Amino acid sequence: MGKATKRKKKASVPSTAKGPVKSAMAVVKSNPFEVKVNRQKFDILGRKTKNDVGLPGVSRSKAIKKRNQTLLKEYKEREKTNVFKDKRFGEYNTKITPEEKMIRRFTLERQQNYGKKNIYNLNEDEELTHYGQSLAEIEKLNDIVDSDSDTEERGTLSAELTAAHFGGGGGLLRKKVSSEQQDEEEEKPKSRKELIEEMIAKSKQEKQERQTRRESALELTEKLDKDWKEIQTLIARKAPKSERKDREVEKPKPDEYDIIVRELGFEMKAKPSERLKTEEELAKEEQARLQKLEADRLRRMRGIDEEANQKRPSHMSADDLADGFILDKDDRRLLSYKDGKINIENEEEKGEEGEEEEEEEGEEGDNEDEEESQEESASEDEEDAAADGHSDLESDLESEGEAAENKEEKKHEANENESQNVEKLDPKREAAKSELPYTFAVPESYETFKSLLAGRTIEQQLIILERIQKCNHPSLAVGNKAKLEKLFGFLLEYIGELATLDLPELRTIDKLVLPLYNLCQMFPEAASDSIRFILRDAAHDLEEVIEVKGRATLPALDTLIYLKIVSLLFPTSDFWHPVVTPAFIYMSQLLTKCRITTLQDVIKGLFICCLFLEYVSLSRRYVPELINFLLGVLHISLPKSQAQGYTVVHPFTPVGKNLELLLVCDKEDLKSWEKQNVPLSIVTRLKEASRTEINHTRLSCLALCFDLIKKCAALYESLPSFHEIMHPVRILLTKHMPVNEYPEKMQEWYHSALKELENKVKHYIPLVCEKKKPVPLKQYTPKIVKVLEFGRKQAGSKKEQERKQLIQRHKRELKGAIREIRKDNQYLARMQLSEIMERDAARKRKVKELLGSLATQEGEWKAMKRKKWKN
Repeated sequence: MGKATKRKKKASVPSTAKGPVKSAMAVVKSNPFEVKVNRQKFDILGRKTKNDVGLPGVSRSKAIKKRNQTLLKEYKEREKTNVFKDKRFGEYNTKITPEEKMIRRFTLERQQNYGKKNIYNLNEDEELTHYGQSLAEIEKLNDIVDSDSDTEERGTLSAELTAAHFGGGGGLLRKKVSSEQQDEEEEKPKSRKELIEEMIAKSKQEKQERQTRRESALELTEKLDKDWKEIQTLIARKAPKSERKDREVEKPKPDEYDIIVRELGFEMKAKPSERLKTEEELAKEEQARLQKLEADRLRRMRGIDEEANQKRPSHMSADDLADGFILDKDDRRLLSYKDGKINIENEEEKGEEGEEEEEEEGEEGDNEDEEESQEESASEDEEDAAADGHSDLESDLESEGEAAENKEEKKHEANENESQNVEKLDPKREAAKSELPYTFAVPESYETFKSLLAGRTIEQQLIILERIQKCNHPSLAVGNKAKLEKLFGFLLEYIGELATLDLPELRTIDKLVLPLYNLCQMFPEAASDSIRFILRDAAHDLEEVIEVKGRATLPALDTLIYLKIVSLLFPTSDFWHPVVTPAFIYMSQLLTKCRITTLQDVIKGLFICCLFLEYVSLSRRYVPELINFLLGVLHISLPKSQAQGYTVVHPFTPVGKNLELLLVCDKEDLKSWEKQNVPLSIVTRLKEASRTEINHTRLSCLALCFDLIKKCAALYESLPSFHEIMHPVRILLTKHMPVNEYPEKMQEWYHSALKELENKVKHYIPLVCEKKKPVPLKQYTPKIVKVLEFGRKQAGSKKEQERKQLIQRHKRELKGAIREIRKDNQYLARMQLSEIMERDAARKRKVKELLGSLATQEGEWKAMKRKKWKN
């Protein structure tokens, strides 16, 4: 009973049901299973529920009824129309007159009849044509080509030709003659040869007659054309010259558009160019080209003449019918099989022998030439002897003597030709030996690399490096990438070695930077690793010297060149770079930790300052070590009496023996000085220089310092603290520098640098407190916080809520529309299926009736037949 009561409770309808639910309940009282109750887990006060009770059967029947009234009606009347619409042309157009309407309708009707619908209707009055000729005339078959000529008269065949082709030649034996001659000819019939000759003569005569008729017709037409031209000149009236001039003047000039159109007609049209080749294809082509050039060079060096190796065709007379052709050896081979395959060992052996012979030819060209000449002379002698033996047996001894004499003469001539060839080839061999090889392998060690470039000019060294890169491109083989990465390190080491010589080859180094740059672009990671390794070693050496001695000197020339190469190979404007940033730090350590004791140190320090300016030219990064070093250079150019009243930063000291390092007291040297660039190679030559040259170098260093100060002022003018940074330099220039003692050009450099410092306007931005939103006073109004409900979609603003509602409504409507379309399709499919089943049932019924009627007829016929048999 408990379970029954529970089931009854589940099926019960809540008492709160109203309106349509009550009416539906009245309909389905007899069947309670038609009601679907949607129970909720929790009853919430104040929440309105719309779908507590559902009636799927009722709603389904309503939908079917509605579709029967709308969709089914449309489906049945889909090909029926009950409205007449006049589609004649211009029927509803009041602007066209009735006559125009009739004309247009008639033309449209003719166009429709002329279209594709009537293309096969041969009962029409229209005449069908083919290439401009009527098909009716073509069907008469009058245009038959004569066998003698295509240009002759067409449509007729001679009786003799017809008889020869179609009558078996019997018609030719019949000839129109008199009765008297017939009897004679019957007695003497003509042979077939005579008949054919007679037929050929007649055909030629007919052809000649046709040709004469055609020529006469052509002459008549030409004469007619000539007479017509004479008449036409008489008929045509020539206008006077004044009227012609007026007409020429009246001709309108062509517009700009017409001129442009005509020009475009004569312009060259674009043609498709060849496909751009990939890097791998270009590398393969370059390698093949270099290998071919190298093979030609080796051939010339060995003295092998290319023309001599080519086989020249032997002379053959016009009367030679190749009767004396004799096989030197039998090339026929027995066909043999081994393990189910054809045995071709003989061919392989012959190929190997041929290769060995070619190698021997390349190594010993002169010996082969001699052997070839001897073999040729011997073969010629053998041929002569064979010819003599075949011609006369008694003259054997004489022919042998003559052959021996000819052999000696030919040997002598061959030796002379060989000596002449050797004399000609000697200069070619020497030129080939002096040439650079076209293919190079990548050296495995630095010693081999150095020996490869030793004793070569700079142009040859560049060519060697270029060919090494092209012959060993990474795309040509697997291990080429690692080899070329090693080559970068070898080249870098070679540049450092050139810089450490007593006379550094700076021009060679300048040229070698280009292949170094190319290798760096190909392998940036390996290049950065190599240069970082060099910088790391240099920084460690600097720290070790400072720890041991407490002071250090500026590095050698090779390290400075490496720092310059870094600026050429890598971007210096990056905020952080794996190679440039360590180089930057290393240069700043050099300017702060290395003592300046000699003029060479000053030159190296100024070179580092130039590198700093090159590094920061784009990023405009402030380098304090640069300004302090320039201030120190100005400090060491002052006399001791004026070097007071300002501060100097390490490595410069206010007092010491190196204070007046750039001071020049000799007036003659001051007068004879001229502004010159300070080359880096002067570092190695200062020990051997005279006092005047040293003083000139000091003044050039001071001028370079003024120039660097001017560049720094232009570089850092946008800094807010520019005047504070340059204040020590400006004080030293204005109050302590003895300008009047310097030459005029030096004074110009000084004034330009000072002017650049003083012309900069101070642009300070005043300090202002940061603007903040004012803090409101505390109020006692309650703060309303929206409580977030689980399961509901929250939105920020009213617009956002409306937007989300619209999206939700659109989704709901879209789903409903898709559901209704699917139900409509299902309904139509059911209707179509019912129609098909009705048609099938009607057909089956009719077939059954026919079969029944046939069965009755057959039964009646058999009954009648039985009656007859009984009777």
